[in-house]
Amino acid sequence: MERRMHAWRIEEREIKRQESRRGRRHAYVSLAPERTALIVVDMVPFFVEENEYTYGIVPNISQLADTLRARGGTVAWILPGVTEPTPVDEEFFGAEQAKVFAQSGGEGPLRERIWHEFDIPDEDLIVEKTATSAFFPGFSPLPELLQERGIDTVVITGTVTNVCSEASARDAATLGYRVIFVADGNSARRDEDHNSTLYTIYRTYGDVRTTEDVIKLVNEPDGSVGEQVGGVGL
Repeated sequence: MERRMHAWRIEEREIKRQESRRGRRHAYVSLAPERTALIVVDMVPFFVEENEYTYGIVPNISQLADTLRARGGTVAWILPGVTEPTPVDEEFFGAEQAKVFAQSGGEGPLRERIWHEFDIPDEDLIVEKTATSAFFPGFSPLPELLQERGIDTVVITGTVTNVCSEASARDAATLGYRVIFVADGNSARRDEDHNSTLYTIYRTYGDVRTTEDVIKLVNEPDGSVGEQVGGVGL
């Protein structure tokens, strides 16, 4: 399968609006690696095998994980919880598709459900969620686990951009985390869907950065890179 990347962008008028509000293009120009968590949403065979864009972001996620881990940060792999479809699910999706989604997380130990190209050391977190969001209270243990580690910044990657990734970013922002959404570390089915979420996140819920940007922020946590990083399209 070919690796593809989204032709991502945020409209210049939105960038200018944010610059006029806060005096800079990006919300967060520094981070503390030891208080930062990379959140990897739903990178399981069910999604990776179905979408060339999802397959395409695997190397970027791996690079982010390796970089943050080396600096003392946290990497959290979030998997769809394996459940039985509810009556509401069946009503909404149809019985057959509801069952497919309920089983999308795969079978077996959690570590073995994650896409095989990722290297996952023992210190990484691996958790299930039973809602679209990894941060909705009661549907995932992630918020409590991050609180125990003193995390204040989350870097969102994974799939699907405009569903579970966006839902996770929204709820993380609501819970008070600094949210960085990785433009070339998330995937949707179409550029239009992907870019719509980037606009929404950048406008209201967090910062939008590239993999290269985030790596620079991790490696230079004092903020010296600041506005010198930006990425294509932003």
